[in-house]
Amino acid sequence: MENGGDSRPYADRSAAGAVLAGVVAEALAAQGAEGDDPPIVLALPRGGVPVAEPVAAALGVPLNVLIVRKLGMPGQPEVAMGAVAAVGETIVRVENPELAEAVRQWGADAKEAEQIEAAEVAELRRRRADYRRGRSDLDLADRTVLLVDDGVATGATALAAIRAARAAGAARVILALPVIVGSVPAAFLEEVDEVLCPWIAPRLHAVGMAYLDFRQVSDAEVLEILEQAKA
Repeated sequence: MENGGDSRPYADRSAAGAVLAGVVAEALAAQGAEGDDPPIVLALPRGGVPVAEPVAAALGVPLNVLIVRKLGMPGQPEVAMGAVAAVGETIVRVENPELAEAVRQWGADAKEAEQIEAAEVAELRRRRADYRRGRSDLDLADRTVLLVDDGVATGATALAAIRAARAAGAARVILALPVIVGSVPAAFLEEVDEVLCPWIAPRLHAVGMAYLDFRQVSDAEVLEILEQAKA
C-alpha cells in the first residue's frame, strides 16, 4: 500500500481499474501467484465492477461478483451501521459495533433498522439472481480470492465480503482497491491476507472525492461488463 495523500483524482472507475490492474499484476507476479492457480476475481457491485474489469483482463481470468449491501443508519442511509454479503445461499452480516449499539439504545429506531436489513437482504438476493444468470455458483474452497471495489471509507461492505469469502472456504483473501479514504480500517489487517491499494488518501472524506466521474453504475452496465467478461 502507498500513502498518496496528494495524488490526483482518477478520471473514472475504469481508469482507476487500469491503475489497480498494474499494482495487482506486479504483486501477484512477485509472489509467483499467476501460474496454474490464478486468483478468482470478484467485484463488489455495482461500483466495483468497472474497476475489476481491467484487473481480471490483465490477469487473464474470468470476472465474477460477490454481492454486498450496506445497512444504512435509520434516518442517515449514507452512514453504514453494517453490511450483508452473500456467497451461494450463505448470508454474512457485519455490524459497525458502535453504530449498531446506538440504534439498539434508541429503541424507537430498532424496528426501522430491522426493516432496513430485510430490504437490503431482499435486494441482495435480487441482484444475486440477476447478475449470476447463466453462471454456476461460486466455488471458493481452497482458492485465492481477489475482492475488488471502487474504494473504502468505513469498510463495512468490504469486511462483509471478506467474511463471506472466508465462510465459502477461501484459502486466501486479497482486497484490491484504487483508494482507501482516511486510515486503513484495522479490521482489514486482522481478517484479510493482503491489501493492495495504490492510494491511501487521509485528506479525503468520501470515496467519490477520489474520482472526477463517480456517477452511479447501473444494473445494465454491470450486466454488460459481466457478459463481455464471459465472452
